[in-house]
Amino acid sequence: MEYAPSHAVDGWAVSTPATQGLDPTLVATAYWRAARLPSIHSLLVVKDGYLVAEGYFDTGGPEVAETVQSVTKSITGALVGLALETGCIPSIDEPMITYFPEVANQIDDPRTLTITIRHLLQMRAGYPWEEASEEGFALLYHGFQPRNVIDVPLVRDPGSGWDYSNLSSHLLGIIVSRACDSPDLMDFANQHLFGPLRISPAFWQVGWEGYRSGHADLQLTARDLARFGQTYLDGGVYEGKQVVPAEWIDQSWQKYTEDAWYFDVGPNWRSNYGYQWWLIDAGPHTYALAWGHGGQQIAVLPEQDLVVVLTADPLWGQHGDEPWTLERDNLNLVADFVASLPPA
Repeated sequence: MEYAPSHAVDGWAVSTPATQGLDPTLVATAYWRAARLPSIHSLLVVKDGYLVAEGYFDTGGPEVAETVQSVTKSITGALVGLALETGCIPSIDEPMITYFPEVANQIDDPRTLTITIRHLLQMRAGYPWEEASEEGFALLYHGFQPRNVIDVPLVRDPGSGWDYSNLSSHLLGIIVSRACDSPDLMDFANQHLFGPLRISPAFWQVGWEGYRSGHADLQLTARDLARFGQTYLDGGVYEGKQVVPAEWIDQSWQKYTEDAWYFDVGPNWRSNYGYQWWLIDAGPHTYALAWGHGGQQIAVLPEQDLVVVLTADPLWGQHGDEPWTLERDNLNLVADFVASLPPA
């Protein structure tokens, strides 16, 4: 079964894999695997701008907004680029502390003064991976706040190495809110990103001090994710309008850290990191990936004019071997599909 939509849906022109030059057997194999993985909710394939395959599983559906977990980070990354474009943020080489004046005179570690917005974007600010310690887990699930810029100890010199940091992404969201005089980041996002893309988030978590979660807890439909991914694939243009600066997309998809991530995922997976996006080497291809806990994915492969979206059980609060096995299987489904494609 090709899972090809029979008519235009939600603004998408539809086609079939074969019509768009995509091997229907490879697509059917991906859906066969998806149907046998217990946590997947949706799988969408967009080729040459056409929705060529769409399938939903378990509780998923076209109108179901999913908690996309850390896919939110790539949304936040886009908002940083838009803040730069609108002039709210003059440079990503500005010191982070510029936007946290209330704690500037409380800094004990002088290295904090050298952290820039660029460091946060690259996850090279020196903040730790929260899931690596009990204290980090407690902070992650209690909720971040602005003063964490100084009370979370650095584990390395800023710029010297990579650590996956939810805090860094959350701080980016606060910086955009403060720099753009938009106390609710949703207002800025609706004006500059969600509105132009005709995306209406079902929910976006607000933290203890009133800031949206820059790192997670955004709810979007699978088609919303596909629209965001297609806009990035099209150089930031949607319906003839430049929504996200093309230069920002290019910068976001550079490999600033190679071999990023802590665990083996699969034979068709080598991960690198850009600005709030992963760059995955899979077989002969490299694709940009917005990745969230549980295996939520927007995979963008420019050389094939291809976008693949997968949503799954967000596994809220679940960590360890069993949840990671579910997530890894979902990641490998997309990586193996991309790796199986012939060179363009």
